[in-house]
Parts: sequence; structure tokens; C-alpha cells
Amino acid sequence: MHSILSLRHYSDELIAHSHEHAQIVFGLNGRLEFEVEGYGSLLRGQQLLVIPGGSHHACESREGSDCMVFDVPDSAWLHSRLGSHAATSQRLLDSPQTLTLGTSQQQLLSWLVQSPIHDPVIAQQGAALLLASIASAPVPLAERGELPLASLDSYIDRHAAHPLQVADLARVSGLSAARFHARFLQQTGQTPMDYVRQRRLQHGLQLLRDTQLAVGEIAQRVGYTSQSAFTAALARHHGTTPRQLRRQQ
Repeated sequence: MHSILSLRHYSDELIAHSHEHAQIVFGLNGRLEFEVEGYGSLLRGQQLLVIPGGSHHACESREGSDCMVFDVPDSAWLHSRLGSHAATSQRLLDSPQTLTLGTSQQQLLSWLVQSPIHDPVIAQQGAALLLASIASAPVPLAERGELPLASLDSYIDRHAAHPLQVADLARVSGLSAARFHARFLQQTGQTPMDYVRQRRLQHGLQLLRDTQLAVGEIAQRVGYTSQSAFTAALARHHGTTPRQLRRQQ
């Protein structure tokens, strides 16, 4: 039986592929260059990289890098192993991101590296504990100048039909909700939720132009509770209604 945890050494040979399951790569030493669906990252020791399921990714290490790789099983495994942490863990796995481990998480990772991770009990219990620890509290993002707007856009688009909170976007960026709100406002000139509303309306406009979907279905796909609420938002922000837009088209 294949262990969900494995120790791997990466070299300057370029590896490029995709797989259906999500993956978390924990840096142990060296530096590993990654690209995940347009998201670039340099993974160092005491950091982790999330690779969502189905994402095409490529990596190489010019100087050599050692990592521990966690091949995350399906959602049934998450719910059976993580209980109340399953939902936050799933959201964590939805977007490519680089996070820095906290002190206790580093200690747990070190213990796992020195343990017989080919043992399924140790591997599965240890991986579940580590993932629950990471998902249960924000951990600081690897230092970089700006928020990952491309990752945030991707997350918003994938979850447009569902309620979104500032805390969800903050987790994608590896920040607390308060710090994320302040940094987002400074960087974009908008509040996070204003930005979400704008992106939802842009998506709705695109669906109105490019498809023949019913307006009510489009409203649901972009997160509005009713067709009338979607129509009012379009009129307020874009000065048009779905009927007027499609008549022009």
C-alpha cells in the first residue's frame, strides 16, 4: 500500500505533471522552485506549498532540495480523519499557496521525518494531525511584497456561488482577517467584500453575454440569492439590466 507521506530529493531535473489528488510539499532543506497553474513559488525549509488537485505543476532545484510530500486522500478521508477541521482543511487545499510553519508544526514535521512513515498508522495519524494544525489557525505567508491577487481571483471564481467571508480570503493569503483587510485596502483601494461583489458582477456580465443561461441561474452561479437582487446590483453598478444587455447583444 502506497504511503501518503514520502521523503523526496529534488534536483535540477525539471518535473512537470498533474494528478487528481491534492498535495502538500514540506520543505526540509535547500530551495525548490515551483510553478502551479501560473502561481510561482520558491519553497525553502520550514515552509509548505499547497498544490490543489488537478493542477498542472512544475518544479526543479538547481542546488538540490529535500522535502516531505503529503499525497492528500479524498474528501472522505478528510472527514473521517479530521472531523470538525475537514471543511477548513478542504478550503486550504483549494488554492496554490506557500505558508510558513509555526514552531509546533515544525516540531511535528521533524518528528514525522524521523519516524517510519511507511507505517500506515503513523503516516495517516501524523499527516492528519499536521494538516489539522495548519488548517485550524492562520500561519504567516512566506514574506513577499504583495497579496496573491491571482490566487484570490481564482478562489473567488471557484466559490462564487457560495457565501464568502474575509476570513476565507485571508487564509488564502496566510494572514489574519484584520491584517488581510488592512493590506487589501491599502493595495487595491477597495475592501475585500467590495472586490468580491465586483468580481461576481463581472462574472455575471460575462455569462449574460456569452451564454443563453436563464438570468435566475446566472444569479445563483455568481452568489446572489435571487434574480431581482442580481438585476438590482447590475443596474446600480453598471447602469444596465440583464434584459437590456441581452437586447443590445
